Amino acid sequence: MFPSQKNFLNEAISLLARGRLAVLLIVGPWGPIRADQASPQTVQWWLSSEDLKARLERQTDLYFGFGTGSAPSGTRIEIDEASIHQSVIGLGSSFEHSTCHNLSVLPEAQRERVIQSLVDPDTGIGMSLMRLCIGTSDFAPGPFYTYDDMPDGQEDPRLEKFSIDRDREYVLPVITSAQRLRPGLRFFASPWTPPTWMKTNRRIGGGSLRPECRPYFAEYLVRFLEAYRREGVEIDAITVQNEPEFGPAAYPSCLWTAREQRDFIRDHLGPLLKARGLKTTIWAFDHNFNNPGFPATILKDPAAAQFVSGSAFHLYEGRPEAMSRLHREFPNKAVLFSEGSVYGALGGAQIISYFRNWAGSYNAWVTMIDRNGKPNISGFHECSPTIVVLDPASLAVEYRSDFYIYGQFMRFIRPGAVRIGTTATSGGVSNVGFRNPDGSLVVVIANTTKAQPDILISWRGTRLTTRLTPLSVATLVWKP
Repeated sequence: MFPSQKNFLNEAISLLARGRLAVLLIVGPWGPIRADQASPQTVQWWLSSEDLKARLERQTDLYFGFGTGSAPSGTRIEIDEASIHQSVIGLGSSFEHSTCHNLSVLPEAQRERVIQSLVDPDTGIGMSLMRLCIGTSDFAPGPFYTYDDMPDGQEDPRLEKFSIDRDREYVLPVITSAQRLRPGLRFFASPWTPPTWMKTNRRIGGGSLRPECRPYFAEYLVRFLEAYRREGVEIDAITVQNEPEFGPAAYPSCLWTAREQRDFIRDHLGPLLKARGLKTTIWAFDHNFNNPGFPATILKDPAAAQFVSGSAFHLYEGRPEAMSRLHREFPNKAVLFSEGSVYGALGGAQIISYFRNWAGSYNAWVTMIDRNGKPNISGFHECSPTIVVLDPASLAVEYRSDFYIYGQFMRFIRPGAVRIGTTATSGGVSNVGFRNPDGSLVVVIANTTKAQPDILISWRGTRLTTRLTPLSVATLVWKP
């Protein structure tokens, strides 16, 4: 609705309420309606575009009304509130070591503002779920470390040298600041490698866990959870291994087969979590779409599956439809999207596809890198620009368009939301819908084209139309 139409309709409704009008016929963007039929449902909406002309910007309100309306068949969205799908745990990114280090070099007041811009649901983009690293990941200023590093040739089966002190330098301060700025912020955590003395090759990269060290590694993971709890950080979920099918020597990694992970969860980690009274659950796999058979192997074993709440996926190989296949096979277990940054309006469409394929979360990877792609000592790969970029010389912080596009999802889809049915759109336009715990409805629409398509949304017998700018993501919110 154009502003003049909005004002006209509001005044007409006001006149009706005061008895100054009996019936009024209005011809609006939905076609003809009678203003005495019902009060139109107000819809707030926000827009972000790749060209940064719109940065999570509130637009003129829209209204659902009675009438015909029009839009191409590929951009018509029908909302089916009775069709309930998965619940949402949260959306966010990672507090891995590169991000935390870059935040740590900022002056305190600036650092607080940047963290607030990430996690605050009102003034920021509202990240609600963050991934943490158990020891260092591949993105770190170095040197790589675990919580129980030993000199070559020495072992520590009682974990007498276990310590998270290295995390206190700059990782834990960022996490605790984020908790203070976003009460209820949730976390899951992943190890990139066990301590080297537990591994077949005794190296930080590659190799696999020695079978005789499975009890020690389970204890190591539980010690991490207990140590972070003492710091005031509760971990909701843990994965056994980041990318268990990828073992480069250049950075922390460890190879696992599906059967090895199944047996480890069933015989060691799961029972130990239960014995220690920890409510932290396990997410299986934590790797690419191309092998849903890996988590299926674990979930087919009832003794292992009882400890597993879901299976986590990355985007680097395969297609998100794999999550739907796994959901159909194990409908009582969640599927999660645990790692993979996406970019631009196309990235918005990718996030939509993950949710339409039953993901209960979305987490980007590496939140803040500097203009040189640092810190990153692995030497294995360069980093694409992150949503926040630091100038290491001036300490200026740049917010890229992806920051605002992420906000189109993260600020409005609240933890505990459920996905509701919406018809699939086509021609470079995609959408997904949710109902939040407060009853508000949310529809996110991505336009990956350079055109300005008309969008028609049907809901409870009413309709609205709007037009999207090129290469943009829009979020519509209303509370019935």
